Amino acid sequence: MLLSVVIPVYRGAKTIGKLVEKLHEELNQYSFEIVLVNDGSPDDSEQVCLALSKKYKNITFVSLRKNFGEFNAVMCGLNHVRGDYAVMIDDDFQNPPSEIIKLLKEAEKTGHEVIYTYYSDKKHSIFRNFGSWLVNQLATRLLNKPKGLYLSSFKLISKEIVNEICHYKGPFPYIDGIIFSLVSNVGSVHVEHSEREEGRSNYTFSKLSVLFLTIIFGYSILPARFILLSGFFLILLSLLLFGLDIWGVMSQYSITVFMFFGGVQLMSLGIIGEYMGRMFLTQNNYPQYSVKYKVISHAE
Repeated sequence: MLLSVVIPVYRGAKTIGKLVEKLHEELNQYSFEIVLVNDGSPDDSEQVCLALSKKYKNITFVSLRKNFGEFNAVMCGLNHVRGDYAVMIDDDFQNPPSEIIKLLKEAEKTGHEVIYTYYSDKKHSIFRNFGSWLVNQLATRLLNKPKGLYLSSFKLISKEIVNEICHYKGPFPYIDGIIFSLVSNVGSVHVEHSEREEGRSNYTFSKLSVLFLTIIFGYSILPARFILLSGFFLILLSLLLFGLDIWGVMSQYSITVFMFFGGVQLMSLGIIGEYMGRMFLTQNNYPQYSVKYKVISHAE
């Protein structure tokens, strides 16, 4: 098996059938499989995916019990792949399936273990493009991501790296964060980006906020270092203010200073609490995902 195509499905009932059909048209010269993961979609995605798994013999379909999030669904898919390479592609048809061949050729030519994609003209909304820019800036500073590399959900990963990624069993997976903790041998290739055919993007402010928190607290200790440096700075500041207060210079501002220090303490406790909360959920084996059922069409 050369290639495994992993597709997390959420509100994709109207597009996933056409996407699977197009994948078979474009990749018919390769040995490949498709892994569909229904991420608790509220529409008819589960029924559509189930029908596709019965129609095609190279489809593995996994249905999750509820919506766990895109990265969790992708992790589920990666745990079911068999190919030498795994490609992740969204169910919205904005990435033409024909572009997968570019990723394969780039990997075979360069030997890179991970191939990302980038676009000259992205057909996303202004909000999503801005959110992607923020995520990339954050990843560059916290995850040692190469500065010019664009983090796209459409990417190729070698089987060896997939196996390493699947060792992560925590409830807060961030695929790119795990990748950059494992390898630096990554490449990128230009691909086309199409207009969304159906519905609207699932990329919301809430999901963007969750992603930010996952990157900051799940794959970096920078917030903890921020608390340490802030504490050192505030000690020096408090000594200065204490000296000024003795001379009566700061007495009229004492309430404001007290509120400032109180706010810093609450923020510090919140940061520590976020770390401890994530550790608590991880240590108590909070599930990464839960499989409702799966259908494996190919012969084991």
